[in-house]
Amino acid sequence: MDRLVNAVMDLVVPPASMVMLAFAWPTLSFLRGVEWALKTLTKEDMLGKVVVITGASSAIGEQIAYEYARRNASLVLVARREQRLFGIRDNARQLGAGQVLVIAADVVKEEDCRRLVADTVSYFGQLNHLVNTVSLSHDFSFEEAGDTTAFPHLMDINFWGNVYPTYAALPYLRRRHDRVVVNASVESWLPMPRMSLYSAAKAAVVDFYETLRYEVKDEVGVTVATHGWVGGDAGGGKFTLDHHEGAAEVQWKQEEREAAAAAALPGGGHVEAYARALVAGACRGDAYVKRASWYDVFLVFRVFAPDVLAWTFRLLLSSTPAAAGPTTSAITARRPPPAALPAPPVRPLLEYTPVAASRRPAHQVQKLE
Repeated sequence: MDRLVNAVMDLVVPPASMVMLAFAWPTLSFLRGVEWALKTLTKEDMLGKVVVITGASSAIGEQIAYEYARRNASLVLVARREQRLFGIRDNARQLGAGQVLVIAADVVKEEDCRRLVADTVSYFGQLNHLVNTVSLSHDFSFEEAGDTTAFPHLMDINFWGNVYPTYAALPYLRRRHDRVVVNASVESWLPMPRMSLYSAAKAAVVDFYETLRYEVKDEVGVTVATHGWVGGDAGGGKFTLDHHEGAAEVQWKQEEREAAAAAALPGGGHVEAYARALVAGACRGDAYVKRASWYDVFLVFRVFAPDVLAWTFRLLLSSTPAAAGPTTSAITARRPPPAALPAPPVRPLLEYTPVAASRRPAHQVQKLE
């Protein structure tokens, strides 16, 4: 009976949902516009509020700090690279920020997160917005890694680097129904080559905050901001592979911030535009901030026509050499040489006496699987 019900639902629910969505889309768009207008009129005044920004030395973190500074908020700038924060602090003060506190901390360490939150509350007496911008991308395919050295670092920074500060700040955010903001990415659901581990970590972050949103209910606001491709030192650095003497060695290459974050988003914005949209959405109390929003079209295809999305990205994202013979019509991506298979164990995992096994009757011999 269950199989019959599920089979009927599979046939009826998807097309019925699409028809309902098509008819309801104008009404939903109107309601969203009214909601946006009301939230804009009643947006949060950040004067005298305290904002903690992790990963503040990155391009996105820096621009977010400037946007909050323009709204006269007091700032707590957090990063491992403390020397870069002093220049950002001076710029934020010129833009109108209140008091600016610089804290050097590693957000993948729980004790550092507890310390930075405790120092913030001790100094200011409150904590109103926690903005997690720390991120670390990579530029190698999964098989090119050679070893797993980079794997825990990527997961620590991209996932636990968001979870630990949130866990430490949550009791203080509950006091005044304040907000946590997370810098996510469309790679959490949109496939991109050479970013498998980064995409997995971002997907975990988004799912974590979506679950947290229902756990804290209205006591703490949660804003999930997603962006497309951004130029510059957007996330604070990236892992690269250094090939030398035939071996692949994973290194962490710290990218320097490009001047004025000149590389543009596909939707026509810049890092500054994304930071402006994120801060404005957080002050309005938006649950989601998207820059650019046209990426959502691919999400619809992923749900209802995943094969079409897969074919499209295989065509658009395949990196192929230009070499093509007279009989070659298809373009294929160049794969790295296969890594050597691991050597078999020196001793067998299971030991038995061949003589004893040979004395058993044939019908008693069992195959071990």
